[in-house]
Amino acid sequence: MLGRIVNAEQKYLSPIEVSRALGVGVTTIKRWVDGGLLPAHKTAGGHRKLLMADVLRLVRSENFPHADLSRLIAIEASDNPDVGPLLEQFRRAVAEIDSDSIRAVIRAGYRSGLAVETIADRVISPGMREIGHDWETGKIDVMHEHRVTQACVSALYELDAELRTNAESKRPKAVGGAPEGDHYIMPSLLAKLTLLDAGWDAVNLGPHTPFSAFRAAIDEFSPRLIWLSVSHLTDGERLLREYRDFYELAEKRGIAVAIGGRGIADSLREQMPYTSFGDGLTHFAAFAKTLHRRPSRPRRGRPLPKAT
Repeated sequence: MLGRIVNAEQKYLSPIEVSRALGVGVTTIKRWVDGGLLPAHKTAGGHRKLLMADVLRLVRSENFPHADLSRLIAIEASDNPDVGPLLEQFRRAVAEIDSDSIRAVIRAGYRSGLAVETIADRVISPGMREIGHDWETGKIDVMHEHRVTQACVSALYELDAELRTNAESKRPKAVGGAPEGDHYIMPSLLAKLTLLDAGWDAVNLGPHTPFSAFRAAIDEFSPRLIWLSVSHLTDGERLLREYRDFYELAEKRGIAVAIGGRGIADSLREQMPYTSFGDGLTHFAAFAKTLHRRPSRPRRGRPLPKAT
């Protein structure tokens, strides 16, 4: 469950909180304070407090191989998820091309209890759309757009490892990717993570994947579900022709086919047979859960206080 993010850059932190986030001992933090490397402020009670902005400045200037900044993003539990503050933090991290902060925001959102599809649809997607718009209008160079994309992809691969660590042993298989000519990496990767979070074993074939590879994956993995993510389309007629042949094979094997992505115009979708179509990963996750309901598991994040 996600409520209000309470870690604006003006938030004060204790030396213990900072030591845990940076992966160093609390005595090291105190030594940095004494040496003037990290400014400290004293409370009325005489306790040392460190400003979030000063800690972030130190992280950006030094190398901390064991740092986990998501520990600094404290989130209050709430029955009404409000991702607005999380989105603002993501926007700020993206604008600064700050890989550590991008990773921290994504990890903090997931560890607070947000589903992957919610992070994807309501945080990452709108943030990346703004970056794409800035590139198209000449406000930033394509270099900056690529750097942001790589930072996000790196963060998502870390989340992939965490999701696999928490996965059940017996899971249904799903396979997916983007068709030939579509070189976007993130949409299909996010679809994979959404399925992992929903209790599936998902294989992402990645961008620019020919339908021959999808057919080979059917033979090798015998999946219950296949997804096709289309963000960019160069030849709609070719896609439709090859997709129809592929869908016929999947239907004969009893495999559900889910399609989505901004590259599929309504006029094209109307000609495509499919099991499910989604405007976002929230729809995709809901469909996947109709095919497989994972066993109950402990809720991530801090539990809500019990009613009195």
